[in-house]
Amino acid sequence: MINIKQIFEDNFNEHGRFEDVKVKLSNRRDLHAFILLDKLLPDDDNSIIVAAEHDEIYLSVDVEELAKVATEENIINLIRCGIRYDEQTDSLCKFA
Repeated sequence: MINIKQIFEDNFNEHGRFEDVKVKLSNRRDLHAFILLDKLLPDDDNSIIVAAEHDEIYLSVDVEELAKVATEENIINLIRCGIRYDEQTDSLCKFA
């Protein structure tokens, strides 16, 4: 199992560098992140966005479950798509 929080901390410099994602699932970075998360943790919930506050959206992803199935490269690619880890809520989010 990987340490998602540590990967986010160690790879902050990759944030927003979508051009460095080698295999793109979409031309849009937010859609690529959502598709990747759906492939890693398929869910019948119908929505990947669980909440919004000001200019941030929070994703309905169980970080502990993600740590069981994701690779470090998966997480770095999420960072490249603008996804960030929120320590207060122990969740993934991104600026809108």
